[in-house]
Amino acid sequence: MRTIAPGESLTFRFRADRAGAWLYHCSTMPMLQHMGNGMYGAVIIDPPDLPEADREYVLVQSELYLGAPGGAEQVAKLREGRPDAWMFNGTAAGYDHAPLRARTGERVRVWTVAAGPSEGTAFHIVGARFDTVYREGAYRLRRDDPGGAQVLDLAPAQGGFVETVFPEPGHYPFVDHGMRRAEAGAHGVFEVTD
Repeated sequence: MRTIAPGESLTFRFRADRAGAWLYHCSTMPMLQHMGNGMYGAVIIDPPDLPEADREYVLVQSELYLGAPGGAEQVAKLREGRPDAWMFNGTAAGYDHAPLRARTGERVRVWTVAAGPSEGTAFHIVGARFDTVYREGAYRLRRDDPGGAQVLDLAPAQGGFVETVFPEPGHYPFVDHGMRRAEAGAHGVFEVTD
């Protein structure tokens, strides 16, 4: 890895031989500012023999720091961990206005990555039970297990997925169950129809 100057480029190749939901970001300093301004993404590598799902979504949760990128006010908020909002896929509360869709009886897989840069997530779908939980490259719960789960907890830079089958039509909110983060934008809705 090396710093890329303006106008330069670099091709980075890797072998996708480890399954998981991977956060990527630059390693050029100041990383906190770069990540705090959206310079990150997710790479999903399916585990071997991953069963089919009817619908599959990827949600990257992150913090939002308003202000001039690199400006004194924004940098102070980044260093003090005072985000203005939290987001999924770059928009606070965006999935309130553009709900994720599913139908009753469908198996829905939701990949989640905690991009931070400083806080993780406790991903939860209100009214749903997870029968499959995959976190940091390993299953914690599988479809045929007798138990269930209601949250996927991820530290910054961690990823995984959950699966659920919605039992009836309706609106199912999804949130970061860290409620201050949910109420500050880390929420959305699944719209489930028959």
